[in-house]
Amino acid sequence: MNIANGKLIDEQLVMLSQLGDAHAFGLLAEKYQNKLYRVILRIIKNQSIVEDLVQESFIKAYRSIANFRGDSAFYTWLYKIGLNTARSYLYDKKHSPQIDCSIESEDLDNLSTASNLYSPETPESELSNKQIAKTVNDSIEALPSELKLAITLREIDGLSYEQISLTMDCPIGTTRSRIFRARNIISEKLKPLLNAKQGQRW
Repeated sequence: MNIANGKLIDEQLVMLSQLGDAHAFGLLAEKYQNKLYRVILRIIKNQSIVEDLVQESFIKAYRSIANFRGDSAFYTWLYKIGLNTARSYLYDKKHSPQIDCSIESEDLDNLSTASNLYSPETPESELSNKQIAKTVNDSIEALPSELKLAITLREIDGLSYEQISLTMDCPIGTTRSRIFRARNIISEKLKPLLNAKQGQRW
């Protein structure tokens, strides 16, 4: 097994799982359970419920593994199952978020990051960096559910636009628009802190 190629490992583990190898599927579950947990936690804040939904998602995936044809990466397929499981839970609880897949846009992903402004050289700048991190986290939490999920899949889980589109069942233009809008909202929240950060240099 080529351990240098994560995708190849997944393909081999999926193949073994489809042949009835429960241990192989267990390795897939171990590999992705924390990522799936973080994604669902962005939608549902009750940790015990999220743990149950993650377990339910893996049970559904195991039961459906024979139907997996490899048209997408395994984790994209798994995330889709997880998101659908979370949405079903919200629907049952009559808290279903509005799903808007109608927005189309060009690739507006030109927003620069503020990482070059971070400078933990003094206690003041270290405090500023903590405030920046808190502002980013708070801003993400305050986003509409679909923007929050898109930016989480992109920036935290590192999925490509194509993978996010497959996971969220939306056109790639919608994915790009959501990520741009999320970054723009976060950027606006950060501006006062970043301006103050720049002022510390002078």
